[in-house]
Amino acid sequence: MPDGQSLTSSLVPVLQDICRHRLGGVNWFRATWQHGGAATGFSTWTLPGGKEIPCVVKFPVGHREYHWTKRLGLVNPGEWESEESLALPTPRVLAAGYDLGEYDLAWVVIEKLRNPPIGSELNEGAVWEMFETAAEFQAAAVLEEPVDAGKEYASYDWADLIEQGLVAVRKHEIDHEDEWIALLERTLQDLDGLVERWRGRPMDTWCHHDLHAQNVLRRLSSGGGSRGRCVLIDLAMVGPGCWIEDALYLERLCWGDPGRLFGMDPLGTLASTRRAIGLPAGDEEIALADVRRVLMAASSPAFLRTEGDPVYLDAARGVLDRLLPSIIG
Repeated sequence: MPDGQSLTSSLVPVLQDICRHRLGGVNWFRATWQHGGAATGFSTWTLPGGKEIPCVVKFPVGHREYHWTKRLGLVNPGEWESEESLALPTPRVLAAGYDLGEYDLAWVVIEKLRNPPIGSELNEGAVWEMFETAAEFQAAAVLEEPVDAGKEYASYDWADLIEQGLVAVRKHEIDHEDEWIALLERTLQDLDGLVERWRGRPMDTWCHHDLHAQNVLRRLSSGGGSRGRCVLIDLAMVGPGCWIEDALYLERLCWGDPGRLFGMDPLGTLASTRRAIGLPAGDEEIALADVRRVLMAASSPAFLRTEGDPVYLDAARGVLDRLLPSIIG
């Protein structure tokens, strides 16, 4: 049970009133892959025809997660089992709101998905399904809310991250220290050009920005025979970007253990799944991938405290050593 047990319990009747008593009792839980302090619980929901279905209650929910969960998943309960509803790439939403009684707490009631995430059954087919779902998410998000291409969006301070990394490398004894220092100093010399190229990328996609197998669950199938389609959860980091960013994010997570990708190229796979549903995946964006890889690899030492795994760091160093000559000469 999350912290604030008494408050959480006291708000359940309030939530049930808001939901016109379609929401049943709530059994709170905390999953091993769950982050943050939200209260999450299993419950049931009674559809208009009287059918009772399993659901999940969550509060408080951050603004961004609430916005995208509701915008992409809100379904008319009368169409709960329609083909269109079952095809959604994010959790279907039964109800949502911005307050609970006297408290400004955003909350959602969503469908119950099959646990655990697909990370527990990972194979080549599951990886492909994950990228299919990512492409469908990108398509649904931009259809729901086009990205404002003329708006100035926040960006990483790459120079600061690399400078922090240099300090960390010199302070901590890590493998290949001299090579790291040389690579980071070389990157800094040409960083302005790299950053300019990266900032010039097309900003026309809502990226998930946290794509990995622990954030993909399967939808419960009504017949019980099929595995159910994949659904992308945890929308708290959704933001504008270039479509390649989701692929490169997952690729970076697997630098130290590429076997988790089963020989699949994240960028090529996401490009294929996007094209399959009519989304563009042009060579112009793909050509920028190495720029992003260099920036990600060069900033890795800045996160020694959280991402200091020697195997991962050595893989990041290898990426930087391999790509720098072709990127900056």
